[in-house]
Amino acid sequence: MPDSVPASAAVKPDLPRKLQDVPHQPGVYLHKDRLGKVIYVGKAKDLRKRLSSYFTPARSRLADRKTRALIKSIWDFEIHVVRNEPESLLLEGKLIKEYRPRYNVDFRDDKRFLMVRVHLEEPWPRFGAVRMKKDDGARYFGPFAHSGALRTVLAWLNKRLGLRVCRPLRPGESDYKHCSNDIIKNCSAPCIGRIRRADYLERVAEACAFFEGSHKASLAALEEEMTKAAENLEFERAAELRDMLESFRKTLSPMRKFTRGRGVPRTEPAHHAVWDVEDLQDALKLPAPPLVMECFDISNISDNHIVASMVRFKNGLPDTASYRRYRIKSVKSQNDFASMAEVVRRRYARILHEAAAQEPEALAYSQESPLEAMRRLDATLEGATSEATGRSMTRLPDLVIVDGGKGQLSSAVEELRRLGLGGLPVIGLAKQREEIFRPDRPDPLLLPHTRAALKLLQRIRDEAHRWANGYHQLLMKRRIGESLLDDVPGISDHRKGALLRKFGSVLRLRKATAAEIAEVPGISPRLAAEVVSFLESH
Repeated sequence: MPDSVPASAAVKPDLPRKLQDVPHQPGVYLHKDRLGKVIYVGKAKDLRKRLSSYFTPARSRLADRKTRALIKSIWDFEIHVVRNEPESLLLEGKLIKEYRPRYNVDFRDDKRFLMVRVHLEEPWPRFGAVRMKKDDGARYFGPFAHSGALRTVLAWLNKRLGLRVCRPLRPGESDYKHCSNDIIKNCSAPCIGRIRRADYLERVAEACAFFEGSHKASLAALEEEMTKAAENLEFERAAELRDMLESFRKTLSPMRKFTRGRGVPRTEPAHHAVWDVEDLQDALKLPAPPLVMECFDISNISDNHIVASMVRFKNGLPDTASYRRYRIKSVKSQNDFASMAEVVRRRYARILHEAAAQEPEALAYSQESPLEAMRRLDATLEGATSEATGRSMTRLPDLVIVDGGKGQLSSAVEELRRLGLGGLPVIGLAKQREEIFRPDRPDPLLLPHTRAALKLLQRIRDEAHRWANGYHQLLMKRRIGESLLDDVPGISDHRKGALLRKFGSVLRLRKATAAEIAEVPGISPRLAAEVVSFLESH
């Protein structure tokens, strides 16, 4: 590798020159510090103007203390161009949740953007706003960037089509007595049979088509009505319709869904990533560039939901399609060493098993170790697909990285040796001092923080940490915050907690009778019967 490569990778980018390539378009920008860590995420209607403001002397002098500290910490920036302002808001929120930059305040919690949900299999489907998409057979539309505008549009649509907004799963005459929506012409009153189910479902289908894009006629009608109101000097009505049209445009602007690793372009130059890989080879004295690397991380809180992650990088860039998440099975308490051993064993035992199933004759040589056989297959079947299964071979990585020190590294090395992969390069990266531990070497390797090799290892380790924490938070949310009971009419968070404390889980609650459920404080016999009916139908 040329001597100039590591040095050039550590030189601060020419930001004024880089700004000249930024377009005058809406988008999201990410500020990074000298270690490549994202420290701030923002959105802008004009990326060039917004980013230029950070590097003017006046901004530094007049800004508050927090902004001055941010400006001093900016080493580089990254941009993502989008099509409109709602898209930029969605992407900004996603990236803040993903990177959790220290200079951002908004969007750092787990609160998500609103979606519209409707379950077409219910007796009388209704539309509602939710923040979590579940695998419950319902249809979901969104997410939508502006919650206030969405609620306005949803209320208008329910009123226009006469769709019910009450919570009972099967509304009846007793519910009708306490509702005034039919009286004020906001509901078609399916609860007392004023509309047939087939006719009601046609209205529901029309509402679904509305959220799918068939809303131009409605917009045109509203604009015409607003114009007539203004001509008739009905200015309050015209202003109300104007605000309604603005809500429509905010809610129904065409937007892309931004999911992890997809829809968000990577702006890191590929040639820089190749330099980083070559520098890592030089730093670790590897026989070949580690073009394929896999990193493992463990995440746990107390003894609940011990999980692990594996992220895979190719040519210095994330290969998101190959990411994997694991629930630790053999470890019942906090033990990072045993957990690391399990996930390494499961990952590479599976690769060997799949290779043996796809190429049994090629792995039958008794003189070869599993590592030698897999390397030979990697060389002969690179990019090829097995005729028997139609799937491409999963090659072994050139470098295995574990998040942790000597203990985690020893556990991984021992499992690799048991699998016959003892010659596979493996290192441990300890976070406190960024020490690099290698097998059979007592002293850790310390690289300068400006070196490209260390920055690459940090990116891989941080990605594995983010992927593991995201999975852990998902499992905790499913257990604590999200439950099938959330959809039961009349069940508040307090009542849901009381039911789960009493019965322990929804599975046990399904086995309880209405009388047993009614014994829970705050649950009436009628509500208990509704819970039983809901769980039987879902």
